[in-house]
Amino acid sequence: MKNTSRRDLLATAAGTAVAAAITSPATAQAGPKPIFPVPATTIPIVGETDVFQVRRIYCIGRNYAAHAIERGSDPNREPPFFFQKPTDAIQNVAIGEVADHPYPLLTKNYHHEVELVAALKSGGTNIPPERALDHVYGYALGLDMTRRDLQNGMAAEKKPWEIGKSFDHAAVIGPIHPVAKVGHLAKGAISLAVNGTVRQNSDLDKMIWSVAEQIAKLSEAFELKAGDIIYSGTPENVGPVVKGDVLLCKLDGLPDMSIRVV
Repeated sequence: MKNTSRRDLLATAAGTAVAAAITSPATAQAGPKPIFPVPATTIPIVGETDVFQVRRIYCIGRNYAAHAIERGSDPNREPPFFFQKPTDAIQNVAIGEVADHPYPLLTKNYHHEVELVAALKSGGTNIPPERALDHVYGYALGLDMTRRDLQNGMAAEKKPWEIGKSFDHAAVIGPIHPVAKVGHLAKGAISLAVNGTVRQNSDLDKMIWSVAEQIAKLSEAFELKAGDIIYSGTPENVGPVVKGDVLLCKLDGLPDMSIRVV
């Protein structure tokens, strides 16, 4: 039987320590893994190969005076209010495409709401209005689709009406146009036609609360961050759509966006 000297034991221990030091960082970096993949929600950016990853979807309600009135509110008295949609409610619509849009479950009164969408590159809390637009990366044309019967039913019972706003494909959106290319959109005609008949027709300058003011008010309640998008409200004459209808959305300065309800 071979005798092991103290020197041999020390050398063996040192070698083991070196091996552990080499392998331990990789072991430490491995960490826990998700039990199943959850894909990130992204929006294409015009002229870029990179994409905009969505963190949160905020929406402002009743931000055009005429729409506030048709929904039973006083636009001269009520402060802005907000709600959210789930991130994976995004449905991307490419330029020049008429995208199939599934008619959702449960509803029998499905409404269109065309809107300007602001996409944020940064954020914070208590952002002053005069600095708010510094956080905007770009703009897109969007549709805040609404199961109106479910929304109205829950509102009548004084219950949250999330079920009317938050569902699959509820946040239709075109690609994002960087501010560096299109500037900040504060005015310009915005409209929606169904089967060639114009239903919604207004101008961004008729918004009660500007995009800058919306960002400022939101940041009083939430810490805004890069990846947040804001649906900035819809003009009057929202209305129902049925299977087979083709919706065409227009906004000065951006390409048209179109869907077909299927």
